Amino acid sequence: MLFKVYYQENVAEAPVRENTEVLYLEASAVFEVRRKLKEKPYNIEFIQAVDGAYYEYEKQSENFKVLEN
Repeated sequence: MLFKVYYQENVAEAPVRENTEVLYLEASAVFEVRRKLKEKPYNIEFIQAVDGAYYEYEKQSENFKVLEN
């Protein structure tokens, strides 16, 4: 399953909406997404499953790139 992860790059700073980044990651569940990103210095805000019509919409974005782990 594909997940969309909203995160801040600096875990030491308070989250600011304008600094939110997005990445896409293949995993079987949310806990696996968190496990795969554990070594990254990311402040994860939200993890959302992407499927169906939402997946079709997201893959049209120029920023759509699935992170390879």
